[in-house]
Amino acid sequence: MNASPVIAVTGLHRGENPQPGSAVIRSLRRVYPELRIIGLVYDSLESGLFSEDDAPDAAFTMSYPGAGEEAFWERLDAIREIERFDVLIPCLDAEMEPLVDAPEKLRERGIHACLPTTASFKCRDKSNLAELCDRTHCRTPQTLAVSDVNSLHQAALTLGGNVFIKGRYYEAQHAITPAAREAAYWHMLEQWGAPVLVQENVPGEEYNVIGLGDGRGRMLGSCSIRKMLRTASGKGFGGMVVRDPQLDAIAQSLIAELRWNGPFELEFVKSEGPKADYCLIEINPRFPAWCDFPSTLNCNLPAAALELALGWQPREPLRHASPGKFFIRHAIDMTGDIRDLAALTTSGQFFRQPREIIPHQAVSHGL
Repeated sequence: MNASPVIAVTGLHRGENPQPGSAVIRSLRRVYPELRIIGLVYDSLESGLFSEDDAPDAAFTMSYPGAGEEAFWERLDAIREIERFDVLIPCLDAEMEPLVDAPEKLRERGIHACLPTTASFKCRDKSNLAELCDRTHCRTPQTLAVSDVNSLHQAALTLGGNVFIKGRYYEAQHAITPAAREAAYWHMLEQWGAPVLVQENVPGEEYNVIGLGDGRGRMLGSCSIRKMLRTASGKGFGGMVVRDPQLDAIAQSLIAELRWNGPFELEFVKSEGPKADYCLIEINPRFPAWCDFPSTLNCNLPAAALELALGWQPREPLRHASPGKFFIRHAIDMTGDIRDLAALTTSGQFFRQPREIIPHQAVSHGL
């Protein structure tokens, strides 16, 4: 492997429903400012490409997941003929399955990655969450998989009518009326394919836990937040660090049962009433868009994931983030150059001018 590894990161859109890639890049550069990072994008207008602080050094367009796994690997090989990257950090749910199912294809290419096993990945799937929670004594909303409109309405009635309609990989819409449920169903089916999931609505405050598993049942680090602000689609736009031993114990139990390797995000709702309890909504198999927030509080999980993938000793220890610290997402305008956009659109690649690097005052790994 190169003395200075090249890192490939996906998911660089930073709009109302932001993807994690730019936050991952920002976190990596907090510890390893000298790294060369390339972006793998599906749209030449992914806004993270044009940010001054967390843009990749180069970018390449990828074939859409819908084009199939063969097209995915062919495009990856074509990119590596130009830029031979050593580590891949996937940040989108739809990318995970083909990577998890074929880790040997990464190894054959000399690409390092922090990925869960196929068994772990399937156990945390939304359709299998109830079985996982039963084994770990964790509460989860009742969820039914449907593949036609009749079963959609029947499932919604079974769950009380007030439900969430969820995509197989991503996205959820709150729906109460039959018309709203049906519209959400067709949207999820078109976006993510069958089955579509119908989930019981559990009222309460939302909590998220981000972390990194070592593949042997241990969490190398984690940070828990309570959502303070949400978008119209329910995505967190602000959150505050919390420390709750009960929440920590539930998270540890889940990761130990899964023997999870790599990044994860656990999404919970804390139910209301005298018997308030944490209810697991879903487990995301990658970093969330807010992963750089803990990095500002001495809990840099993306940097730790890179070190885990490469077998490096940590350059900085992972510490607990301080309770009461919070983040609020802030939208700004990105400025780009039409020449970069044209290059990416027509040739599928573009390269930025070299960045000025401020050396990191720490033990070097020979980068």
